[in-house]
Amino acid sequence: MGNWKVGTRRSMLALTQTNWVIDQLKQLDREATFERHEIVTKGDRILDVTLSKVGGKGLFVKEIEQSLLDGETDFAVHSLKDMPAELPEGLVIGAIPKRVDPRDVLLSKEGKTLDELPQGALIGTSSLRRSAQLLAYRPDLRIESIRGNIDTRIRKLNEGNFDAIVLAAAGLERVNWDGTISQFLPIDISLPAVGQGALAIECRADDEETLNLLRKFDHLPTRLAVTAERSFLHRLEGGCQVPIGAYATVAEGEDGEGTLITLTGMVATPDGTQVFKKTAQGTDPAALGLQVADVLAEEGAAEVLERVKKENQA
Repeated sequence: MGNWKVGTRRSMLALTQTNWVIDQLKQLDREATFERHEIVTKGDRILDVTLSKVGGKGLFVKEIEQSLLDGETDFAVHSLKDMPAELPEGLVIGAIPKRVDPRDVLLSKEGKTLDELPQGALIGTSSLRRSAQLLAYRPDLRIESIRGNIDTRIRKLNEGNFDAIVLAAAGLERVNWDGTISQFLPIDISLPAVGQGALAIECRADDEETLNLLRKFDHLPTRLAVTAERSFLHRLEGGCQVPIGAYATVAEGEDGEGTLITLTGMVATPDGTQVFKKTAQGTDPAALGLQVADVLAEEGAAEVLERVKKENQA
C-alpha cells in the first residue's frame, strides 16, 4: 500500500487540479494514500511584472521540480502549458490525463463577443501569444498586461479596469466558473498555447512504483497530441515567453501506432502584423512537430523569435 507525497502550487486552480488528480488515482488504486505539499513558486511571488520579463514558462514549476529531485515529493500536478519544452535531467511526465477544452475564452463586460467590443477596447492578457493573435484579428484593440490568479483577473475586469480579459477555458471549467464566459474564441482566431487544456503529472524517471501508478491514468490520444505540440515548441524556442501557439488533434476512435495526428503551429510578431501558420499531418508526433517548426522557421518565424527574445532580454 503506497503513500504518495504530491507537490502543487497554492493557487485555487492548482489545488483544484491536484485534488481532482488525487481523487481519480484513488479510484484506480483504492489502497493508495496521498499527502499534499503546497509549494510557492517564483511565478506566484512576482506578480507585478510581465512573465516574459522574468523568465517565462519555468517560473511556475522550478521549485516544485526541485522538491521532486530532492525526494520531498513523489509526483507533481502541473498545467502542461506552464511546463518548459525540456524537463530537468531525471524527471519525466508520468501521465497526461485526457485533455479538456483547449480554447482561449473572452470574458467581457455585458457579455460582448470579440466582434462586438467597441473600437479601441482595452483587453487584459499577459500572454504574447494571445495579444499577437487578437491584434492580428483586430488591430484597433489596446492590450495591457494583467497578472494574478483567475479570481484576481476577473475582479480587475469587474472593477472596470478592462473591457475584456482572455483566459484559458480549461482553468475556468475546472473551478466551475465557466458561466462567466462571454465567448469561446475559435481556434483559427486564437490558436491555443502548447498543451493548453491538458495536465502533466511529473515524477522521477527512476521511480518505478510511482510510474506504475500514473501509467493507468495516461490518455494516449492526448499524449500523442501534446507530444507533437511540445516537439514544435522545443524546436523553435525552448522556454522563453514568445508569441507561439500549437494545437494538435488525433483521429478519433483509434489508439496506438499509426494514428493520424493533425498539427497546426503558429508564430507571430508581438504586434500581430505578421503571423506564420502551418498545418500538417503525420503519424509520428515528435517528427510532425519538427516538420511544422522547420517550415515556419524557413518562412521567417526564426527571425521573429530571435527579435522577440532580444527585446525580452533588453
